Amino acid sequence: MNKLKVIFMGTPDFAVPSLAALIDKTEIICVVTQPDRPKGRGHKLQPPPVKIFAEENNLPVIQPLKVKARAVVEQLAELKPDLIVVVAFGQILSQAILDIPRLGCINVHASLLPKYRGAAPIEWSIIRGETVTGITTMQMNAGLDTGDILLQSEVKIPDDMILPELRERLMTVGADLLLKTLYKLQVGELQPLKQDDSLSTYAPLLKKDTGLIDWRKSSREIHNLVRGLYGNARAGKFKIWRTKLAEENLSPAEIKIVGEKFFVGTGDGSLEILEIQAPNSKKLNASDFLRGNKVGENFWMNE
Repeated sequence: MNKLKVIFMGTPDFAVPSLAALIDKTEIICVVTQPDRPKGRGHKLQPPPVKIFAEENNLPVIQPLKVKARAVVEQLAELKPDLIVVVAFGQILSQAILDIPRLGCINVHASLLPKYRGAAPIEWSIIRGETVTGITTMQMNAGLDTGDILLQSEVKIPDDMILPELRERLMTVGADLLLKTLYKLQVGELQPLKQDDSLSTYAPLLKKDTGLIDWRKSSREIHNLVRGLYGNARAGKFKIWRTKLAEENLSPAEIKIVGEKFFVGTGDGSLEILEIQAPNSKKLNASDFLRGNKVGENFWMNE
C-alpha cells in the first residue's frame, strides 16, 4: 500500500503517541498545533508537546492563531493531503478544512461516542462515576463530535484510578486504534456507523468552580470529583489530591483524626484524605500534613 499523505492536528501530550504512531506508517506532510503559550511563574512562552515532538522528528509545523483563517485554509489545501488526523487539537475545524482531504478528516476522541461529546471527556467520565470509557475514531463533520463512528475500543476505569492514569492508558489505546482505523480505511474494510443522538451526553470545559467540594454530597460523588480533577478539587483554600472511601460515621465537613489518618464527613458517611496541599506549599500525604498543620473544627472555613 502507498503511504497516505497526512496532515496531523494536535496539541497536548495526549496527542503525541498518535503522531508518533503515524511517522512510519504515513507520510506526514504537516503538523498543525496551537501557538506557544505563556506558562509558569515567569510566564515564558512554552511550545505545546506536539510541536516539541514534531520538531525533534523534523516534521514541518505551523501554529495558526485561528485555523479557520482563509490564508491557513489555502495553505493546507495547497498540500493536497489524502487525510487529516485530529487528536485533541483545541480548535473547531471549518467545513472548508473538512473538505480539503480526499478521504476526509478522522478524529481520535477519548470516549465511547455518543457519550461524552465535548472538550473534557476523560475528566467527566471519572467525575460521573463511569466504570468503562474508551476511544472512538470518528469521521469528522461540522458538528461537535457528531460524525460517524469508525472504530471503538473500551477501557475499564477501576474505582481508584485517577485522571493521569486513565489519560495515559487512553493515549496508548488511541494511537493503536488510529493505526487500525487507517489500515481498514486503506483496504476498504471500514463500516461507518451513524451516532444515535438520543444517547449522547456532553463533557463541557472544566471551570474553576467545577472543583469546589460540597461535603453534603455522597462520599462516592466527592471521591469521583477528586479522582477526575486530580489536584484541582478544592475545599476552602486546600487542594485535595487523593481520597479513599471510609466507614467513619461523620456529619458533612466534620473532621476526625485517628492517629495519622485524616477523615472528613460527607452526606452519607466519610472519606479519608490521603493527599492534600495547602496554599503556597507542596502536596503532602495526610500524615506529613497533620504533623505540620493544626486541624481544628473550622479547618475548611479558613480562607
